[in-house]
Amino acid sequence: MIKPITNMKDAFSLKGQVAVITGGNRGLGFGIASAMAEVGADIAILCRDRAKAEEALAELAQFGGKYKSFDCDVTNIKSCMAAAEAVTAEFGDIDILVNNAGTSCFSELLDMDEELSDWYKVLNTDLNGMVHMTYVFGKKMRDAGKGGCIINITSNASFIVNKTQPMSPYSSSKAAGNHFTHCMACELGKYNIRVNAIAPGFVNTELSRFIPADQFEYINNQMPLGRFGESIEVGALAVYLASPAAAQVTGTVQVIDGGYILSC
Repeated sequence: MIKPITNMKDAFSLKGQVAVITGGNRGLGFGIASAMAEVGADIAILCRDRAKAEEALAELAQFGGKYKSFDCDVTNIKSCMAAAEAVTAEFGDIDILVNNAGTSCFSELLDMDEELSDWYKVLNTDLNGMVHMTYVFGKKMRDAGKGGCIINITSNASFIVNKTQPMSPYSSSKAAGNHFTHCMACELGKYNIRVNAIAPGFVNTELSRFIPADQFEYINNQMPLGRFGESIEVGALAVYLASPAAAQVTGTVQVIDGGYILSC
């Protein structure tokens, strides 16, 4: 049983916790890494772009914790296993796993090649990568006997069909990720491992720069709150879900999209 908080002192602190974040070297992942580092967590970034990881680690240094990056391809379970061994050798027991690594494509299904390569690329990263990491680090958490927290980054696209661009592989993988979250919350609860998902909408990252001006305006107009989100805001929600304040929260999908899905 996970003990409840009895007061608000340190209710949102992650001091002494070790967080593993896939794709934590950029965009949403870095926003989450930065937020968790600021409230005391040590951070292990798993990614494939070593140069970008070094930039992220240099920015995290201001928070004074322990931060390191590790090579990992989440689509390859052997790579995930090797990364898990390297991370635990460096940090010891893992408290938090954030399954953030993902990709997308913009194509209608019938326009894809005969191998459906875009379809499988997205699902192998966004869904199977989440499964691989949960399998590998979930075992680490279970065997350590201390409990833990897993946060899956899905999308508001898991609930809607996005009219601005065709993205069925992405939407389908994120919808599956939501239900995978529900399943894992039930399976892992007996080990005191909480599993939740965050479903962001449009966020100001390097990818949002490529949205055409007319689509950008349309999206903003559809949002009740009238603006794109910021990666640190998604990070703040991740901090809450990982913190003692959320000890009774598991099996949820938390949408953070400025109300965009209400207008679709």
